[in-house]
Amino acid sequence: MAERAGDGDVGSWTLLTGHGHVLVEIARNPRSRIRDLAAAAGLTERAAQGIVADLEAAGYVTRVRDGRRTVYTVHRERPFRHPAQSGHLVGPFLRLLTSGRAGATVF
Repeated sequence: MAERAGDGDVGSWTLLTGHGHVLVEIARNPRSRIRDLAAAAGLTERAAQGIVADLEAAGYVTRVRDGRRTVYTVHRERPFRHPAQSGHLVGPFLRLLTSGRAGATVF
């Protein structure tokens, strides 16, 4: 019998895409480095950098330099991009996935 989710490792897929993982991690820690984002999302640094660029181009995040660090701002009022989630904003989704975690900032 095949194992069900939660019963052990049933494959390499996850419910969120790399973009979703990176956005959640930025929401958790807006001062994360690319290497931190990559490690948290299970991606290469190059992939994480590309995802951050995608998120910025789509208006989900902005980034500014603060000395040698980059600080991200997540725009929680942005809608999901897929038609199946039409009318839903990313803010409640991020609030759900960032609440109760150490270091999480809930807006």
